[in-house]
Amino acid sequence: MSEDNAKAVEQVTQEVKDVELENGTAPGSANGTPSKNDDSVIPFKDAFKMFSKFGDPKSDGKQITLSQSDKWMKQAKVIDGKKITTTDTAIHFKKLKSVKLGIDDYQKFLEDLAKSKKVELEEIKTKLTTCGQPGVSTHLTKSAAAAATVDRLTDTTKYTGSHKQRFDETGKGKGIAGRKDLVDSSGYVTGYQHKDTYNKH
Repeated sequence: MSEDNAKAVEQVTQEVKDVELENGTAPGSANGTPSKNDDSVIPFKDAFKMFSKFGDPKSDGKQITLSQSDKWMKQAKVIDGKKITTTDTAIHFKKLKSVKLGIDDYQKFLEDLAKSKKVELEEIKTKLTTCGQPGVSTHLTKSAAAAATVDRLTDTTKYTGSHKQRFDETGKGKGIAGRKDLVDSSGYVTGYQHKDTYNKH
């Protein structure tokens, strides 16, 4: 079993090297788009190959499905839910009457989409070649509003009822004591405030 794992690792390493070599043979161009200042640009052909293999281990990287295309476009912020939506991409993808598209047909799909949505084709291609590898989103930033909401919801001083009993004054959880009613066998009634003060008077 370990030999199989070692072979699989070697194969993946070789594939990564191959992609790096392919990238090295065409520096500064992503299917005709110059990239003088941006080192993170992946040639369009290589990006197409990576996303067409994403989620499909049997794919040879020559054809892409609609779901893979949508994943790519969402990661590249081409699909923003306003100007371009997944409905738009589905309509234009289905026009080509194929479940999977090769790179040439995919270019036609992008041209058709760009024309109908009045977006520059080069702008779409630039986004697609600078969004990084599948699953690695480089443009995502943590929303300030989301952070404020999380802070508000996790502020233990605002908790009420039984939830309030689970934390001490510093906000640290009490553990089992905060979740279970422990039996008090001291003889005092519940809520008595002057416990152990009788002999002090």
